[in-house]
Amino acid sequence: MTERGVAGRASATMLPGFVGTTLPHWLAARLRDGLAGVCLFGTNVVSREQLRSLTSEILAANPHALIAIDEEGGDVTRLYHEIGSPYPGNAILGRIDDLQYTEAVARAVGWELRGVGVNLDFAPDVDINSNPNNPVIGVRGFGADAELVARHSTAWVRGLQSTGVAASAKHFPGHGDTEADSHLALPVVDLPVELLRARELLPFSAAIASRTIMTSHILLPQVDASGPATFSRAILQGLLRDELGYEGVIVSDALDMKGASGEIGIPAAAVRALAAGCDLLCIGTENTDEQLEAIEREIADAVRDGRLDAARLADAAARTNSLAKELLAEAARVPEPGVAGDEPGFPIERTIAAFEIQPGVTVRADRVLVSTVTEANIAFGVSPWGVEAAGANTLWVYEGEPIRVPSGAQPIVIGKDNHQLPWVREAIDRLRQDYPDAVVIDMGWPSDDRAYADVATFGASRHVGSALLSWLESRAVLTEASLVGEPLSAELSPTEPLLVGLDIGGTKVHAVAVDATGAIVHELRLPTGFGAEAVLQTAITAVTELAIQAGVTPGDFLALGVGIPGSVDAEAGLVTHAVNLGLEGLDLGPKLAARFGV
Repeated sequence: MTERGVAGRASATMLPGFVGTTLPHWLAARLRDGLAGVCLFGTNVVSREQLRSLTSEILAANPHALIAIDEEGGDVTRLYHEIGSPYPGNAILGRIDDLQYTEAVARAVGWELRGVGVNLDFAPDVDINSNPNNPVIGVRGFGADAELVARHSTAWVRGLQSTGVAASAKHFPGHGDTEADSHLALPVVDLPVELLRARELLPFSAAIASRTIMTSHILLPQVDASGPATFSRAILQGLLRDELGYEGVIVSDALDMKGASGEIGIPAAAVRALAAGCDLLCIGTENTDEQLEAIEREIADAVRDGRLDAARLADAAARTNSLAKELLAEAARVPEPGVAGDEPGFPIERTIAAFEIQPGVTVRADRVLVSTVTEANIAFGVSPWGVEAAGANTLWVYEGEPIRVPSGAQPIVIGKDNHQLPWVREAIDRLRQDYPDAVVIDMGWPSDDRAYADVATFGASRHVGSALLSWLESRAVLTEASLVGEPLSAELSPTEPLLVGLDIGGTKVHAVAVDATGAIVHELRLPTGFGAEAVLQTAITAVTELAIQAGVTPGDFLALGVGIPGSVDAEAGLVTHAVNLGLEGLDLGPKLAARFGV
């Protein structure tokens, strides 16, 4: 192979990032010469219109370009880098455990990406979060149970790829059981291959239809002690290709991460990744023409001195080119569903039902939201998150500062992965001594003992922040109105079908959940409010709170009945007149049934 041929094939394996919101001249020139494509990050995105213009520039330079992005549909977002994600996130999807819903969420991600010209999504994260102290996976994964993660990984890949966008199941062979961040160091997973097969590899096997699979920069000494998985032929060829039978494109995690290039540099890391079996090299975030030139030189040197077989380089370039052509043809076969509208929306009630709330948690009307300010994880980025992304104001508390709120107010402390930082644990311990009614909320992945999570939301996207604000408001109303129901009896299984009845009165909503015998097992009363929207929101809150008490989702209720004063069509739940509530024509029954799927 000539030196020019080597350089061309090297270029066909590289996926750099770049600085700016328009295509640099040097990158356009490389794309015209056959560069595989580009990887977009939040700093490259300002708006949908700008992003569509940018991807159009890229495709004009190279119609076969792979345009990749990390859009995981939750805490890790690039499309919504400036405002926070409207998606629930994988951990919540896993807790809801509705495969059709997971597929629908992924499909929504896919159509958004198609609408802005992106054809490769570095998602889903299919790592099993088997270690609650994992600093880099957490709520990005579907959960800690291998079979649950496997089935939701399959659904997410299916939903995304139905839109003509390629998925990238990550991070092979599994980054879940680590306590180090591979952006900053080389994590070690000291597990035998038998355990990997029984646990970590299950989601990858289930998601084998993923057009690409991304590697991880982790060391598995019992499989290959010579270096991270990205550099291991035993792992990429042996486990992924030979054992799992994977035929798609293997893409490296970003080579600028310390777990890959910290000791040897990016050019040498590129050579080792290709030699091990990677086909597409994710270079990093802010690459330059000079960096890519240095990588090409190192690859050419490696082919000459035998560190990299020319046939392996040719195979990598061929696989990458084939994927790009397949995606271009697929885009022509799978038309977009019309003009993209507003951002997608998802029911907050389903998200609230996925929260884990410790018994006895009360929320007062006179409350102050407090955020612990911690260093942003590199993988998650610095996108707005939680209740602040949803529009709420909070007090910020930094390391070394005590948590103080105005006299008489109830502190609601909100953080992520609270148990992982000593200063956060200490601050919460002091807070609980000073404010016995304090509520601690973890919007990350909590510790197994939930010691620092009175409420665990299992996600911190803007959507989850909105759900949390809604729950705080409804729980405060419940606290003020006082809950009158008894806990679920020991004889009754939480999975036994329950029926819900709502009596909408002039001043109060009386809501009950009854079992098959007609016995009331949960009960609450809320102030009604005035007007159609207020009554609807009160009814939604009542059904959601009954579901939380019962340990189910609202959609698990067997039936839902509504009674409202005035002229009522009992079968349809249609109110034709109810002057005292300011209602007219409120089809409350059908609206609630449709919202909750009852």
